[in-house]
Amino acid sequence: MRVVVCAKQIPDPASPYRLEPDSHWLVRPGEQVLDDTDRYGVEMGLQLAQAAGGTVTLVSMGPTGTMQGIRQALAMGADKAIVIDDPGLRGSDALLTARVLAAAISKEGFDLVIAGTESTDGYSGVVPQMVAELLDVPALTYATQVEISDGQITIHRQTNNGYEVVQASVPAVVSVTAGVVEPRYPTFKGIMDAKKKPVETHTLSDLGVAPEIGQKVRDVSVAASRKAGVKIEDDGEAHLKIVELLAHRKVI
Repeated sequence: MRVVVCAKQIPDPASPYRLEPDSHWLVRPGEQVLDDTDRYGVEMGLQLAQAAGGTVTLVSMGPTGTMQGIRQALAMGADKAIVIDDPGLRGSDALLTARVLAAAISKEGFDLVIAGTESTDGYSGVVPQMVAELLDVPALTYATQVEISDGQITIHRQTNNGYEVVQASVPAVVSVTAGVVEPRYPTFKGIMDAKKKPVETHTLSDLGVAPEIGQKVRDVSVAASRKAGVKIEDDGEAHLKIVELLAHRKVI
């Protein structure tokens, strides 16, 4: 079984983010890390591929930089990586991102595509579904449990009231939530092996995708400071005042 996992490199969340003053685009440093949400997708892909005797290929769009994030995923156990790096991708919106990923995945070939629900630097939450539409395969979303048997994939789909059991035939695209599995830590051997694993780099022309600029940020302003709250002195009747305030705001 050929498993493809969408893996995104993002600036380290522990470091301050900066925006370019003119374009308001995110400044992406050379050293980026693997998006934490994608670690769950990589682990899920590894487990499914191991059970079926398959392979795991990473597909990532964005500046390659030092490849730190991609190497992290390869060190976990993925077999190879495909990176799409092109100046024409600057300012891409969710749709162009989906088109590029779908083109790379289609060119590579796949039985199952796994992605995180949303990236932590974009939070659009729509790219996996768009990729499925472009690949013309089922989209199974918000998976908290994934199983494959006899060409059928079954997931538990997270909802506000519990979960739904959803089934489809493969090939398919599955987006997984944090906690679907416990991501493994790369071993020293895995880290060393990652340096030898193949990494293919493609441009937009390699994939036959035309560059385009999607939604663009026109202006950025500092968020207004929060106003001071209401202090209630406890004179023995403070709880009544709190209840009154909550009732006024229709909380209770």
